[in-house]
Amino acid sequence: MKLKLVLYILLTSLSIMEMKAQDPIFTQYYFVPETQNGAFTGAINTLNTGILHRTQWPNGARRLDTDYAFINGSIGNLLEDSRPYDSNLQNIGLGMTILNQHEVFTDYNYTQINGLFSLNLDLDNFSSGLRIILGLEGGYGTKNFNSKGLLLEDQIDINNGSIGSGSTDPTLLGLRDKFGFFDISSGFLLYNNDFWVGSSLKHLNTPNIAFDSEGKVPLDMSFTLQSGYSFDLDRNPSFWFLPDNSKLVLTSNFMKQGQYNRLDFGSIVHLNTFILGAIAATNPMMKSSNSHFLTSVNLIGSIKIYNFTFGYSYDISTSNIENTQGVHEFSLTWQIGRECHSCNNYLVRRPWGRNYD
Repeated sequence: MKLKLVLYILLTSLSIMEMKAQDPIFTQYYFVPETQNGAFTGAINTLNTGILHRTQWPNGARRLDTDYAFINGSIGNLLEDSRPYDSNLQNIGLGMTILNQHEVFTDYNYTQINGLFSLNLDLDNFSSGLRIILGLEGGYGTKNFNSKGLLLEDQIDINNGSIGSGSTDPTLLGLRDKFGFFDISSGFLLYNNDFWVGSSLKHLNTPNIAFDSEGKVPLDMSFTLQSGYSFDLDRNPSFWFLPDNSKLVLTSNFMKQGQYNRLDFGSIVHLNTFILGAIAATNPMMKSSNSHFLTSVNLIGSIKIYNFTFGYSYDISTSNIENTQGVHEFSLTWQIGRECHSCNNYLVRRPWGRNYD
């Protein structure tokens, strides 16, 4: 019995280490789009900041916690805007993000701090109200792992199932408990008042993330594609009972990194201070007959109080994995308003996520 437990722990450890080459994901990409694409930096003409916490398998040894914090805003003009009503739109954006992920079972910890630069350009000559943001992101990440917690073959006595205190496996000689790497990403965002489409390429330099000091494990580039369209429900007399400024948003977010792929899509309803929605998480490029196309159904919601927005989401798993206790995410974002007598609406409404009147 003890031997079976040891083998189970060993196999679980190997599977978890395999996951370390995959970027953290967030259900609330709609509320905090910076998690997927740095081009959202400075998209609103004021200062934005917020935090996001995600917990997977909260009540077990497999618990995985991920935290994300950001601050960004527009700071000045590099180019003269051609539209008179956008003459006060600052088209240079700067930001910073901090990402941390921790696994309870392996004591693995990943932290990365990035700086972001964006340039917001007017495309009104192509289509009325159209803009594009070009984003560049760079930073430094660290990964650490308690290699002393590994259980190797020469520590197991097959006669009685007992476990020895140490290992002489030469693999441990070159194993690093901690290392760092530089990381570069880029992205773009095309939008107007009703729709957006954006894409990013992360880890353009494919940094080496091998824990073995002599090894080479390049971090796979990550491709993301976001899109959405907003429908004003005020214009439809059938929805006369809804609050002012109510809208329906259809949204999607595709991610591809190495063998991993995921497509989220769903609908979000804005009801003045409340936002409610449902998003399906799918595995469109199923690699085996045992793969599930629909992996979870995610319920999201938020409430706006002054310039603060509080968000919560819960992922309901549809796979055969047992005792997951779901995935919980909590977010708090703050958009800082300032006096701007020459601006029509300094707290600009955008078709995605955080909006303030």
